[in-house]
Amino acid sequence: MHSNQYTLIYAAVLSIVTAIVLAVAAEGLKPLQDENIALDTRSNILKAVRLDYTDRTKINEIYETKIQEMVVNTAGEIEEEKPVQVDLKNQINIDPAERKLPLYIYTDDDDKKYYIIPLRGTGLWGPIWGYVSLEGDYNTVYGAIFDHKGETPGLGAEIAEYPFQKQFQGKKIMEGDKFVSVNVWKTTYKSPLGQEHRVDGISGGTITSDGTDDMIENCLAPYVTYFDKTKGKSQVALK
Repeated sequence: MHSNQYTLIYAAVLSIVTAIVLAVAAEGLKPLQDENIALDTRSNILKAVRLDYTDRTKINEIYETKIQEMVVNTAGEIEEEKPVQVDLKNQINIDPAERKLPLYIYTDDDDKKYYIIPLRGTGLWGPIWGYVSLEGDYNTVYGAIFDHKGETPGLGAEIAEYPFQKQFQGKKIMEGDKFVSVNVWKTTYKSPLGQEHRVDGISGGTITSDGTDDMIENCLAPYVTYFDKTKGKSQVALK
């Protein structure tokens, strides 16, 4: 029978060895994990312009040949950073005037450009996120994709489903020179804004719908000055 001292030493050595093995394994797997995260990001960016690929090689090929990455600021100036250097989770929690804004530009085979904006916000149970693409008029939504960490299946989780996302296609974020966003509202809500500025919220998922509405407005508004400058206008009014 082993003494208590032997048992304690054995347990301690086993714990240390296990910790070392796990640390080495985690370090060894990190490049693959980072690659998978990058692939998922690229895939979602492409989905925002209605390109849904599952093949890893195809995703990377289209992304590398068709997507331009950049970062702008709320003064409409281009920054030196790349999107991968911007922590969007932190950026949405600071003053909009101080934000750095990742932007992705997709050019199709006919040289038509689409502007893809990353989104991040909060739903009922945790983070929600997504991407919205705008056509070359910087106003018309071409596509949208949303996802979540833990929204309720059949309710708030519906933001990740195609029927909800498809509603955004063709909607407008501007009313004249004024930014009004695309609003996620209950069907019974009456607003002075026309149908081109609203989509139907999720039945039974009010908090997630409200979170999605806030996320879209909060994340799109800071880009308006850059789009305005790109169009050559002199001034824009924000919501």
